[in-house]
Amino acid sequence: MNMYTIFHQISGNALLLVLIPLLPLIGFFINGIFGKSLSKTLSGAIGTLTVAISFIIALTLFWGLDASFSPFVVNLFEWFSVGTFKVSMGFQYDQLSALMLLIITGVGTLIHLYSSGYMHNDDGFQRFFAYLNLFIFFMLVLVLGSNFLVSFIGWEGVGLCSYLLIGFWFKNPAYNDAAKKAFVMNRIGDLGFLIAVFMIFFQFNSINYIDVMESAKGMASNSPILIAITLLLFVGATGKSAQLPLYTWLPDAMAGPTPVSALIHAATMVTAGIFLVVRSNVLFSLAPYTSEIVAIVGLITALFAASIGLRQNDIKKVLAYSTVSQLGYMFVALGVGAYSTAMFHVTTHAFFKALLFLGSGSVIHAMSGEQDIRFMGGLKKKLPITHITFLIGTLAIAGLPPFAGFFSKDEILAKVFMHNPIMFWALAFTSALTAFYMFRLYFLTFHGNFRGTEKQAHHLHESPLSMTLPLMVLAVASTLGGFLGMPAIMSNYNGFESYLSPIVSPSHGEHPSHMFEYTMMGVSVILLFIIIGYTRNRFATKQVIPVDVSEESGFAKTLANKYWVDEIYDTIIVKPMLFISQKLHQFFELQVIDGAVNGIGRLTNYGSQALRLIQTGNTGMYLIFMVVSIVLILLFNIIS
Repeated sequence: MNMYTIFHQISGNALLLVLIPLLPLIGFFINGIFGKSLSKTLSGAIGTLTVAISFIIALTLFWGLDASFSPFVVNLFEWFSVGTFKVSMGFQYDQLSALMLLIITGVGTLIHLYSSGYMHNDDGFQRFFAYLNLFIFFMLVLVLGSNFLVSFIGWEGVGLCSYLLIGFWFKNPAYNDAAKKAFVMNRIGDLGFLIAVFMIFFQFNSINYIDVMESAKGMASNSPILIAITLLLFVGATGKSAQLPLYTWLPDAMAGPTPVSALIHAATMVTAGIFLVVRSNVLFSLAPYTSEIVAIVGLITALFAASIGLRQNDIKKVLAYSTVSQLGYMFVALGVGAYSTAMFHVTTHAFFKALLFLGSGSVIHAMSGEQDIRFMGGLKKKLPITHITFLIGTLAIAGLPPFAGFFSKDEILAKVFMHNPIMFWALAFTSALTAFYMFRLYFLTFHGNFRGTEKQAHHLHESPLSMTLPLMVLAVASTLGGFLGMPAIMSNYNGFESYLSPIVSPSHGEHPSHMFEYTMMGVSVILLFIIIGYTRNRFATKQVIPVDVSEESGFAKTLANKYWVDEIYDTIIVKPMLFISQKLHQFFELQVIDGAVNGIGRLTNYGSQALRLIQTGNTGMYLIFMVVSIVLILLFNIIS
């Protein structure tokens, strides 16, 4: 079916919906095919405008539909059919996909604009924008898919694009290794997702979201098939959203350019796992056993990653482990049934984490590529816009009111307390760790004396408007975004939770008392000010500089070496697999397969050499062979 026929069959809102992913795809083809003949300015404009127009269309659809509108599905064409089973290439638009469209295209537009300045001197500029556009396209397909299989296309697509973007500077072998690591580890999770899709089909005879969720409502809670399906879906989410034990690819993803880090960590790839669980929330609500596992894994991941962040000195690595920890927060919320709360934190996190990563990129840009915070310091005077916006992002992720992170983290903590007080205290402790390592990062980078080289000091300057404008927009969003979901003690109406109520199951359990909420907020703010005062005194006033990893000792050495998880994986998984592979190569590949192939060749040579002996060219000899052959044939016929 051609594109004209597809557009002829759809109109109105449906046509606008199709244009949202189509425009970034067009941008990919233009930059991918004609990029070398385009100027960098034009290439950047095409890449940015295609995503910006998609954002405007998404915003138009969002405002043009009532908050209680019914989901509608746009079936573009029938993909394939097997007997009575039919799969359509279709998009589903509802409250959840509408929210994700705004996040992906809105933050994606700012990252594209930022990239036009950050990557301007790179030789692969046009290729970079082609990859960015393709990344946005696949992420939009993922969140718009009307069935699990269409979403799986987008799921695999963002995995491919992450490989291309993480290894964008492919001349560096270490960056290629990081890209391959991300690709392989995501395949582990993807296998779980794919098996879950097969099980969903066998159980419900459909893979359409609407049909599956409607059919599942009549099933018994904690049925074995639902537990199996949800566990496999969670395995997929664990890989994509970097939870234990499949998280190690995400910190290594810092090998890519900084805008890639912002795109992967804030608006697209890592939120895919959260989206999958929320999209399948009916299944997870009917599998409390799985939900408890989700909450426990999320809690361990949040605490584990936050502790590692305490001793990292690479500005991007600190933010990377922060992302892993914040994703753990979201999975804890999902595990306790607070699906809308998890999406609220996805939204606020997209704002302040994109801001922090782009802010770090501005710092790295000014520092001529330096990423070690031990060699920074005193940058607030030279980079005033970057400094203020980075501070706002730090306050937001630390959870200081009225910044966005305060509202979403407070809501998660309140929901977790009603589910399990022990989980609450562990998560609250994790929140304190987050504040500590973020303000450690902030004060070491922007306060005190400059610790870089004279050449770096001479080069220090604020980034161009193309880079600072996205920072300012994200700073505003990080400041005001939390008011989308105000707690009960501030407002009787939670706009965020109300908006998503037609899609997600209601939160389990009772709401905490107003006294508890006031106490929790008061204690958290006091504790936050204590942490700010301590880190300021230690890293700005006294200017205590972190030591090198090799000089650490005790538990600090363990944290600095990230619990040696990569080394453990290398010892128990990578090296044994390489050993087995080498042995199989030496025996099975060389002896069996190559031996069989080479043996057939040798047999053919030996046979041809033997047959060649009878080709003497002597006519008399040929007559003798003919007579002997005739006699043998006659004898054979007589005997038989």
